[in-house]
Amino acid sequence: MNLARAKAQSLASSVDTQSRVPLHVQVRKLIREKARVGALVDGEGRLKTEAELGQIFGVSRITIRNALQPLVDEGMFERTRGKGTFLRSSELEDWGGALIGFVESGREAGFEPTGAILHQGMTNQQDADIAKMLNERAVFELKRLRFADGDAVAIEQAFYPPDIGLELEKRDLADAAIYAVFEQELNFEIKDAVQTISATLADKEAARLLDVAVGSPLTFTERLTRDRDDRPLELLRTVYVPERHRFAIRLTRRASSPTE
Repeated sequence: MNLARAKAQSLASSVDTQSRVPLHVQVRKLIREKARVGALVDGEGRLKTEAELGQIFGVSRITIRNALQPLVDEGMFERTRGKGTFLRSSELEDWGGALIGFVESGREAGFEPTGAILHQGMTNQQDADIAKMLNERAVFELKRLRFADGDAVAIEQAFYPPDIGLELEKRDLADAAIYAVFEQELNFEIKDAVQTISATLADKEAARLLDVAVGSPLTFTERLTRDRDDRPLELLRTVYVPERHRFAIRLTRRASSPTE
């Protein structure tokens, strides 16, 4: 048996037809994992055809199509007419006006979002700007390492007013979708959030946690979320590995005035 056939049989055996997880979801996860490390694509990043992928995974072309479309939608792959489907350099979190968290966006994109708590608890040692943005002298801090299909992609550091922190502390927060907790359990009505994006460099702690070199470039975001009464609910600061997580923002142009 040649090596290529052995690899194909190995991938096909990874698809469990008896599982409750739909076949297209299983195949999507495998394509995501294998394409990240250079498998299933050629030297130009061209993905194998739907027919070839169907043979590799032992599923129908419809299943392959359903597995691939979300990966195209989120930006991991790009289709070029007449040439094929190509792997892009990084993945996409697409903001089209919807305010969603890491867990929600991960599930929509088809990867398994998980987390590990690095620190949680009350503190009055926060930066002055954090106290000012939340209008609190002391805040509840939640720091989590975030994973996508087992790969570390981000470090989140969130700050909450004390009363919200006391409620959150009662829950298992490792994999919690905080916005869902706000709305479904704490009955907060989220209005909106303001987010900024910039760049930073990995310090020793970030490098160790994200498995990158010290000084590696990271994407930094800061998001302040408010309720309908404009009360601050959460200040979230996150660093991402750019190669593992990319952002896109849809912009609409307003009509220009005659003086512009």
